[in-house]
Amino acid sequence: MGKIIVTVLMLSAYLFGSDAGAEGSTDIVQRTVNFLIFAGILFYILAEPVKSYFSGRTTGIADELEKVQERLRESKRLKDAAEHKIEEAERFAIELAESSKKENKILSDKILAQCEQDLEIIAKQNSALMELDKRKMVRDVVSEIMNDVMNSSNDALGKEAMTEILKKKVA
Repeated sequence: MGKIIVTVLMLSAYLFGSDAGAEGSTDIVQRTVNFLIFAGILFYILAEPVKSYFSGRTTGIADELEKVQERLRESKRLKDAAEHKIEEAERFAIELAESSKKENKILSDKILAQCEQDLEIIAKQNSALMELDKRKMVRDVVSEIMNDVMNSSNDALGKEAMTEILKKKVA
């Protein structure tokens, strides 16, 4: 329907415009009326699509702005969470370093104590071995002396004298 009205008005504008040129007078009134009619028709036909286009564009821009704002809030939240995790990790690293130092000290003290105990045990074993070797050497010397005495004085000394000498040596 709107197209028919537009066509009729455009033809009337053409008809009114050509009439004034033939007479030689000015047709400013008719041209003004034609222009106003043309502008009214254009406004009537184009007003709704232009309004809907711009309102749709405004809505689209507002939606995009809201999405950007939401992404900005989300990224800010993620940044805060990441900073919080970094702070926790730094605290954990400090605590871990301190506990490692304490454990190191405990282990080194434990190892030193174990080494001291091992040294004491080795010293005791060494003194026991020295005592054992000393007894063994004494036995060997006594046995050797006894063999020499027995061999050299088998005839000269009697069994009673030998027993006395042995008692003296052992005592």
